[in-house]
Amino acid sequence: PRLDQNFFRVRFDRLTPSEKNFLRAMAELGPGAQRTGDIAKTLGVGVTSLGPVRAKLIKKGMIYSPGHGDMAFTVPLFDEFMIRAIPKLKQ
Repeated sequence: PRLDQNFFRVRFDRLTPSEKNFLRAMAELGPGAQRTGDIAKTLGVGVTSLGPVRAKLIKKGMIYSPGHGDMAFTVPLFDEFMIRAIPKLKQ
């Protein structure tokens, strides 16, 4: 799709491997806001280890926190793009 090539890909290409992995884990959990603890569990890591990556993704404008402990994508449908871009989640 056109959005994949232009709109989504530009954002995706600016991400580090660990940031891509974080977003892919979020996408794995489904649409809407996700608990940071669930993202950590999906990745098989401790919640505290996600702090630096989460902070960088917020600073880059990729995610935001709609409530304490929750993360959501700033760009609609980016979760679906992440699953197309990285079909298999790395753990």
